Amino acid sequence: MAPPRDHLLARSPLAERASAFLGRAWARGWLPAPDLDPDALWALAARPHGARAEAAEHGGRSAEDVADFRARLEHLCAALQAEADLNPLGRAMAWGQLSRVVRNRLALGALWQERPHLIETPLAAPIIVVGHMRSGTTRIQQLLAADPAHAHTRYCDAYHPVPAPLGLNRVKAALELALLGLLNPWMQTIHPMAPAAVEEELAWLSAALHHSIYESQWHIPAYSAWSEARDAAPIYREFVRILKTDAATRGLAERPRVLKVPAFAEDLSTLLALFPDARLVIAERDHAAVLRSAVSLAANQMALQSDSCDLASIEARWRHKIALREARMAAALAGWQGPVARACFDALNADWQAAMSAIYADLGLALTPAALAAMRKVMAASADGHHHAHAAQLARFAGA
Repeated sequence: MAPPRDHLLARSPLAERASAFLGRAWARGWLPAPDLDPDALWALAARPHGARAEAAEHGGRSAEDVADFRARLEHLCAALQAEADLNPLGRAMAWGQLSRVVRNRLALGALWQERPHLIETPLAAPIIVVGHMRSGTTRIQQLLAADPAHAHTRYCDAYHPVPAPLGLNRVKAALELALLGLLNPWMQTIHPMAPAAVEEELAWLSAALHHSIYESQWHIPAYSAWSEARDAAPIYREFVRILKTDAATRGLAERPRVLKVPAFAEDLSTLLALFPDARLVIAERDHAAVLRSAVSLAANQMALQSDSCDLASIEARWRHKIALREARMAAALAGWQGPVARACFDALNADWQAAMSAIYADLGLALTPAALAAMRKVMAASADGHHHAHAAQLARFAGA
C-alpha cells in the first residue's frame, strides 16, 4: 500500500536518497554523469548498428520524418538543459527515456528495412477515444477493449514497440514498473498500469518526440510551445508505422483497435486525416475537475525529477492545455462526417452499462452478450482499484 501523499509535490524517501546518491556519485567520479547532448545520444544508440546506422535511421521513413525527429531531439535537449532544472534522479530518468527513444528509433528502422511489409499492413477501422487527460478516457478505453471483437494495445508493447521473442518485453515492463513503484509509490493510484494490461499509446507518440509525455514530467515551456506550433504529421506517421507493426506481429490487424491518448485532442485533424474511417468516442467532464486531476498527475511526476517545481506554473500549463485541446478538437470535429459518440464522465459513473449501450448505438456497433460479460469483469476488478486512492487524495487536498 502506498504511504499517505501529504502534498501534491510529495516525494518518496527512496527517491530522495536515490537522487542524493547519484549527485554524489557523479561529483566524486564513481559514475559517469548522463550526457543529454543529442550527438551523444545518437552515438550511443548507433553503436550496435555500426555502418548501417544511417540506413536504420531512414528505414521506412521519408526524409521529412527523419529531419523532424532530429529537430525535435535538438530542441528537447536544449529545453532540458535551459529550463527543466532537473535534479540528479531527473537527469538520470531523462537520459534513460531519451536514450531508449533514439535506440528504438534505429531498431524500428532496421526492422522496417528487413521486413517492409510490416508497415504496409492493412488495418481495420479504429475506434478512437478522444478527450482530456482525467476525463474518463481510460475507463472508456478499457471497457471498449474488453469486447472480444476489438483489439487493444498492451503496456509492454506501448513502451517496448520493438518486437522481442519469448515475452521479453513483458519482463522488461514488469521490472520497470516495479522500480517506478518503489521510486513513486503514488503513480499506480493515479494511473494504474500492468505489463500485459490495456494501455494508451502515448509512448508511441513520445517515440517520435511529441511533447505531451515530456511536458507532464519536466518544465520545458520552450519545447512545448515550439512543438505545439509545429506540424504533427511526422509524429503520427511514425505512430501509424508502429501501430501496423504491432498489429501484424500480434495478429490483430483485422480487429478494430481501440486507441486512446489525451494528446489526440490536440492533433485530431492530423489523426483523422490518417484514419478517415475511424469511429470516435468523445469523453466529456467538467473542466475544473479535469484541471485538478491533471495538475495532481503532473505534479507527482515533476516533483520526482526536479527540486524547483512550482504548482502555479503547473496549473497554468494545464489550463493552457485544456483550452488548446478544446479549440483544436472543436475545429477538427466541425468538419468530421464519421460516426461520433459522446460519453459524460458523470453518466459513466452513474450507469456505465447504459453509457456503453449509448456509445455502441451511436457508433453502429453491436453490444453482444460476450462484450457485456467482459465489461462486467472489468468493472468488478476496478471496484477496489488503486484509482480510488487518487480520488481520496484530491478530496483531501481540496479540503486542506
